[in-house]
Amino acid sequence: MLPPLPPKSDVESPTVLKALIHAHRHLAELKGIAKTIPNESMLISTLALQEAQSSSEIENIITTQDKLYKFTLQNEQVDSTTKEVAFYANALQLGYEHVKKSHSLTLNTIIEMQAILEGNNAGMRKTSGTVLKKERTGEIVFQPPSPETIAPYMSSLELFMNTEQQLDPLVCMSLIHHQFETIHPFYDGNGRTGRIINILYLVQQGLLDTPILYLSRYINHTKDDYYQLLQQTRDNGNWEPWLVYMLKAVSSTAKHTTILIEKISQLLAQQKQLIRGDYKFYSQDLMNNLFSHPYTKVAFLEKDLNVSRATATRYLEALSKGEILEKHKLGKESYYVNNALVNILFNLPPIE
Repeated sequence: MLPPLPPKSDVESPTVLKALIHAHRHLAELKGIAKTIPNESMLISTLALQEAQSSSEIENIITTQDKLYKFTLQNEQVDSTTKEVAFYANALQLGYEHVKKSHSLTLNTIIEMQAILEGNNAGMRKTSGTVLKKERTGEIVFQPPSPETIAPYMSSLELFMNTEQQLDPLVCMSLIHHQFETIHPFYDGNGRTGRIINILYLVQQGLLDTPILYLSRYINHTKDDYYQLLQQTRDNGNWEPWLVYMLKAVSSTAKHTTILIEKISQLLAQQKQLIRGDYKFYSQDLMNNLFSHPYTKVAFLEKDLNVSRATATRYLEALSKGEILEKHKLGKESYYVNNALVNILFNLPPIE
């Protein structure tokens, strides 16, 4: 039997409480700096692709940011792996819209997200999950719950996620993630779905306004610790090491994302001043486009600015001649890269 949440033991030990102080402070700083960006879509669209890449990399689904951005331009021009990673960003966006609208994180939303991730409607598994064994001895390390228990376990988890708890929300997020990965409710995509749930729960709880704290890069850099602590907690029921790990992941990722957003904000101010001074067609909608789409094209500008194709082309050509954007070809179509922004996004500060 899988013990229900919350645990019967007092999981908020002095060590956990100390880690919570750091995590909340850095999370509050991130929430504050995010408000300096005039349009939330700028951050969601760019950072979600980074999270998609890192989260998929944990599952050995490897692509590049360049390929992901090209997918947004012409989704028929890229390989199947890149498409699979891009589906992660689509699933995250769907989940965010549902949580923003309903202020709840439901099982139906989780199932919808996983369906987008996997490109099918297989739903929750009806067969045994993957059994983890020790390589040398063949001893079973972990066996997911049997199929008939998944529905009640997930219903219980759904109730926990949407009921006010006495525990700190960051502790709850960590417990939810561990429980979801232990239930392993789907045939595939459990890890990626679970990592989306992390950020959506923080938005639901009001700790962030937008889904911009993505733990996958930290997990990817500490993958051995992540999997070891998942199993160790299952084996001995001691939550403290797992909770401290997750809270450190929040602190580190929040600090990293704050630095990233500060750099984006500075560049936004610089390019805004430059375009406003040198081009008659400056508008906030134009800036929103250039920072929501580091790789942009005429069709994006047409839609975002509500201008004709000829006008959108003229704007982008002028910005490329002024070296704010760099023009490239993808098949028969031209696209334009905001290199200064891409340099910030592609050269992230190291994980602490």
